[in-house]
Amino acid sequence: MHTDIALGALLLLGPLVYALAWVWLRQGLGRELKQGACTHNGLLFGTKKEVCTHNGLLGDLSEKQLTSVVQSASSHEAAAVALAAAGQQLLFSVLVAARNEADHLPHLLQALRAQQLPAACFEVIIADDHSTDGTTALVAVAAAQAPGAVHLVRLPPGHHGKKAALAAAVAQARAPWVVCTDADCRPGPGWLRAYADLLAGQPGLHFISGPVRLTPGGAWFDGVLGLEFAGLVGVGAACIAQGRPTMCNGANLAFRRSTFHEVGGYADNQGLASGDDEFLLHKMHQRYPAGVRFLADARAVVDTPAPATLRQLLRQRVRWASKWPHYRTRAPQQLALLVLGANVSLALGLGLALARPALGPWVAAGWALKLGADAWLLWPVLALLRRPRWLGWLLPLQVLYAPYALAVGLAGQRRAGYRWKGRQVR
Repeated sequence: MHTDIALGALLLLGPLVYALAWVWLRQGLGRELKQGACTHNGLLFGTKKEVCTHNGLLGDLSEKQLTSVVQSASSHEAAAVALAAAGQQLLFSVLVAARNEADHLPHLLQALRAQQLPAACFEVIIADDHSTDGTTALVAVAAAQAPGAVHLVRLPPGHHGKKAALAAAVAQARAPWVVCTDADCRPGPGWLRAYADLLAGQPGLHFISGPVRLTPGGAWFDGVLGLEFAGLVGVGAACIAQGRPTMCNGANLAFRRSTFHEVGGYADNQGLASGDDEFLLHKMHQRYPAGVRFLADARAVVDTPAPATLRQLLRQRVRWASKWPHYRTRAPQQLALLVLGANVSLALGLGLALARPALGPWVAAGWALKLGADAWLLWPVLALLRRPRWLGWLLPLQVLYAPYALAVGLAGQRRAGYRWKGRQVR
């Protein structure tokens, strides 16, 4: 009897600590979503006077109103943001690293042409990572036909990989802010406008993480994968809000170009194929702890395709896991251990409950704690992504997650590395 109680309490410990951590994260996420709603409604907190514009779009202001906003700005930079958002000067350099993306780039370029932000406010720089298909020719045609500025940057021999491509593109960028996405992504028409609205209200930022949503890849696990991906978005946003950033996604992020050079860009992790997003997030947060935000705005959601096969999924996640030992901050590693511990406790509890039925109530309580905490955190994230139906996949995800996470984590630490984009990398 006493043994069962002690063992049950031990099994409950992991889910309990996990649930308490998720309550803390949910508090931060709630603040971030509330601030995001204010930004979407057009409250410009970066000005001396709170100015409310129609849907938060500075471009809808009359010339007289725009002059008033600029004159009341608390800094030269805030005035520059206001002018740029009204189409008066370059605000963003949109960076895309591309390798053999001729099938995907036309759709991305079309999405960029449909942006609500005036074409004069942003440029597009596509860095070609030694493509062997028609990527280079496609970009050349787009540069000649696009209403805004589209530039092609080719990596020289001996330089390859996403970090090298992005660094080469940053070197050619002219705008004060860089916004990154991937060649196979689809941003909505309000994507850049949402970034402009946030910066108009908070000109002191240095790094912004944006929301990413999976689109179906045609696999049986699409729903499970979409929910798991939404969880990564939510936890990353909540950790940023609580001042302990862990993760973000290179498919949707922005950073100040001068700060990129200030923290050394990718120089200290250039040899790793993954981590162009999170290493930069951690470095910029260390330098400017108050300068990092999550853009909790539905207009800023970027769609990215889900892996179509289990093999593609595992390759992608192994690539992500390979950077885990190289983190220089504790928060990502602490989070990974917390999640792993809770999931192992649930899986182990099920096995022990079959042999010792007296443990059943303890195991059931652990599952209820874990699933309840996940549902509470996920619900507002799924509302932001406009995919509330994905919550129905919560139980299948939990059943599959422990063996999946363990296998990916171990595979990510192999010295042999993995193949990505037709290359063998580590």
